[in-house]
Amino acid sequence: MYRFLLSRQWVILTLIALVLVPTMVELGFWQLHRHERRVAQNSLIARNLEAKPVPVDELSSPGHTVPRADYWRQVTATGTFDTAHEVVVRRRTNADDRVGFHVLTPLALADGSAVLVNRGWVPAAADQQAFPTVPAAPRGAVTVTGRLKADETTGASGIKDLSGLPPRQVMLINSEQQARALGRPLLGGYLEMTAPEPADDSIEPIPDPDHDSIGAHMAYAVQWWLFAASVPVGWVVLVRREKKDRAVTAAGPAPEPAAATA
Repeated sequence: MYRFLLSRQWVILTLIALVLVPTMVELGFWQLHRHERRVAQNSLIARNLEAKPVPVDELSSPGHTVPRADYWRQVTATGTFDTAHEVVVRRRTNADDRVGFHVLTPLALADGSAVLVNRGWVPAAADQQAFPTVPAAPRGAVTVTGRLKADETTGASGIKDLSGLPPRQVMLINSEQQARALGRPLLGGYLEMTAPEPADDSIEPIPDPDHDSIGAHMAYAVQWWLFAASVPVGWVVLVRREKKDRAVTAAGPAPEPAAATA
């Protein structure tokens, strides 16, 4: 009755179904895990943004790798901006997705070390190789408040580090790289400055990270699982249809009605 399932066509169809089901189930769990990571990250961002600021040297030191638990922690640092070693970070976008630069200025601390401060975004010059117009950093001693971030690497950020860039331009915000140019120890990671606010709109502060949206990962997970459930259902429907069609073919054509007699 079901010997047709051993045919080449049905064996291939069945194997495809057997592969599709676990694949779709796994894709559903992949999206579920992405949803869980996004929820966990949103909670971490919200918790760290709401935490009371602490001195940066309580969470970082020269050569320190900022752990994920400390990302976006509010920290403070007091010192003087070293504008002589200021650099700009290429190919960075603002809140409106315009491409420009981030302004990276070391803040010299009282103990002889320094910490990198991302002061905000500025538009690119007409010539991409030219140094952009950068507003002056506050003069004298200043207390900076900002969000602590980990050093950027190509592996973590996906941004390719390039050599041969124009002077004072970099691709990544990395304290180890800048420490070699600066000639003094730099605290690991960097600060996204939130205070003091710029005197005018010539530099755009880095906006708070998005921690409200969770994306559509859960919907995608359910969608993949529904697809996985539909495969065996569809296979059964096709088998029954094939069985019915073969039964009709085997029975032959229906007999013609007898002619009426006078």
